[in-house]
Amino acid sequence: MRAEERQHRILVLARQAGRVDVTDVAGEFGVARETVRRDLSELERRGLVRRTHGAAYPVESAGFETTLARRETQQVAEKRRIAAAAVQLLGEAETVFIDEGYTPELLAMLLPADRPLTVVTSSLRTASLVSAAETTTVLLLGGRVRSGTQAAVGSWARDMLAGFVIDLAFLGANGVSREHGLTTPDPAVADVKAQAVRSSRRRVLIGVHSKFGASSFCRFASVRDVDTIVTDTGLSAPEAHRYSLLGPQVLRV
Repeated sequence: MRAEERQHRILVLARQAGRVDVTDVAGEFGVARETVRRDLSELERRGLVRRTHGAAYPVESAGFETTLARRETQQVAEKRRIAAAAVQLLGEAETVFIDEGYTPELLAMLLPADRPLTVVTSSLRTASLVSAAETTTVLLLGGRVRSGTQAAVGSWARDMLAGFVIDLAFLGANGVSREHGLTTPDPAVADVKAQAVRSSRRRVLIGVHSKFGASSFCRFASVRDVDTIVTDTGLSAPEAHRYSLLGPQVLRV
């Protein structure tokens, strides 16, 4: 099998499973682990995967994005820890923006129900989850609903969001890098996220370590635009420090 064909098949496996392990791929194709590492290095150079600790994760791009159903099965323990730590940053906020995505959804389920809170979200699932609390007012952004994420996007959602001044925004991203900032594959999604950044007094980025060092198609903010980053310990302490030098506090949980 030629290297190009093997790399293509490795990428397909990564996108289907959400990650690939070097040892498993070496056994699958009957090649040395060093060969797989070279293949992954080439895929990473092309911006298609993100390597980490003997494995690789697919980078979400203009041509590929995981569905919400897939995200519910990947790195769930880490996402739960991130959500639990991030919700502690709520403070005295009375109005909160909660982004689309599974980790923000987990956070939404942890919001306090013993005090008045207004939640603005583009996510249909998050709106449904938090609307059950009598003390919570939910404002659901309108627009085209993306089937893969069950979230509204487009100019209607952006313009509605532009009319608010929000105390705190919990944001997700498909890729985070010091060079390219916070990115996402879809321009319509980026439009809404960028407006959430502009409309919020405080901004907290939440995301698993595999998103860091990766860049997707559309930039919606720089690292300097967020006040706090909450991720898991898969992001090394030295790398977390490099992000903190750009401005935000970085919490590893």
